[in-house]
Amino acid sequence: MPVLTDDLVAAERFTQSAQPVLVTGDGLLLRPWTADDAPAVFEAYGDPSIQRWHVRSANSVAEVCDWIERWAGTWRAGVGAHWAVVDADSERLVGRAALKDLELAGGQAEVAYWTAPAARGRAVTPRAVAALTTWAFDVGFHRLQLSHSVANQPSCRVAAKLGYALEGTMRSAGLHADGWHDMHLHARIADGYPAGMSGPEKDRTTAETQQDEADFAEEHAKATYADEHPKGAELETDESTPDGHGGMDL
Repeated sequence: MPVLTDDLVAAERFTQSAQPVLVTGDGLLLRPWTADDAPAVFEAYGDPSIQRWHVRSANSVAEVCDWIERWAGTWRAGVGAHWAVVDADSERLVGRAALKDLELAGGQAEVAYWTAPAARGRAVTPRAVAALTTWAFDVGFHRLQLSHSVANQPSCRVAAKLGYALEGTMRSAGLHADGWHDMHLHARIADGYPAGMSGPEKDRTTAETQQDEADFAEEHAKATYADEHPKGAELETDESTPDGHGGMDL
């Protein structure tokens, strides 16, 4: 059956090209993972916040080495793109940023991330995801999305500040250690989203849609108790808290 549209992202960009190093321009690099990163990743997955939102822990450095090998393999297969986020000066690992579940024909992918505990408070996730987003749209991706538990308000603020509009709530869509969570779905479209394309948006003006998104972004950009009291609850102060549920991380 012939397909009537061209692929938006060429598979050869992954299968026949080396994974690039991305530069944030403000002190961070996103580079391919290496086996030398395994001890730092193992330490990160011992953090309660990462365990809570990613629903995963590591039993050994050797197990993490297997993860890293699998992350590298997703690039070669054209199904994922996983970067280590490092400090440009010290080369110390500070986080992870990834595109998962690549659908190259339609130019779609899911964003995932976490920040190492020692690097929190430096806006690592917003800086890294901004660089990843720019790269993805530059190479032809059309839609990037991310999801997080509705209980993870810091991640909601990060998404809003990066222009990932809230599209809705997926009911009971994420299984966490404490049970099923409703999940927020956010997305960004390359070159924005002209209202009236499909579904319930078809009768709305572009101005109305943009105002809704602006109101949401403004609400989530407001200072919270945690922002004003950085020594408060650890979970609330971590704007780079990772998101997800079982099965999302690897």
